[in-house]
Amino acid sequence: MADIVDISGVDFAYAGQLVLKRIDLRIEAGSTVGIIGPNGGGKTTLIRLMLGLIQPTRGTIHVMGLPPKLAVRRGDVIGYLPQNPRVPDDFPLNVRQVVRLGLVGKTGMLRPHAKADLTFAESMMDRVGIMELADLPVGELSGGQLQRVLIARALSARPKILLLDEPTTGIDRSGQQRFIEFLSNLKQELGLTVVMVSHDLRAVTMMSDRIVCLNVTLHYHDVPKHLPADLVHQMFSCDLQAMGIEEAAVNKGNHCDC
Repeated sequence: MADIVDISGVDFAYAGQLVLKRIDLRIEAGSTVGIIGPNGGGKTTLIRLMLGLIQPTRGTIHVMGLPPKLAVRRGDVIGYLPQNPRVPDDFPLNVRQVVRLGLVGKTGMLRPHAKADLTFAESMMDRVGIMELADLPVGELSGGQLQRVLIARALSARPKILLLDEPTTGIDRSGQQRFIEFLSNLKQELGLTVVMVSHDLRAVTMMSDRIVCLNVTLHYHDVPKHLPADLVHQMFSCDLQAMGIEEAAVNKGNHCDC
């Protein structure tokens, strides 16, 4: 299948400090790619570059052949679930209104939405299990309910790519499993390409076709089962317990089977 994302020779620096260096990454349409790495390794920066929120210091990024800003402006290319979403208790919109905000990039701020788009947004609310919450103020939702609302919003314009930034943060192990199954089913139904950024190696390896290991430079890009345990130990020594990896097994040089 063709590449849907092409990142070539990308550097990025904050105030002269190099955060990403010589990143070359191609993401195939229809795949699920997990991007892992330690805190401060550049994962969220890479997502921000793919969204066109910041520009590379060097190199190029294309999403469906377009610069990221143009891809986002089209509205139906990229859907995005941000990290740790929070909404004020007095936020003045209900669930249905928030989901329909996902259509703004496609139809424009002041133009009426097409009936077919509104119907699809409703179907996404039903699919993610929030239809009964449609008229509820979004500020009254639990964290899990809000996450589903924002997934429905991200998918309402029928994007080709869904970007997820630390989507399992704060979710317990059984909740992670349910989320992964839910997301895998959505991907198949909608024909999505999924890019999931996380430091949670277990969650990423459970659903990814390919895995990217990022710590300023790209250290690994292959299938999860080939990820070298010594690389995991080297890059994540401070996070091994949080990721559920037995350090003794890693020190023996075994491949990671999380």
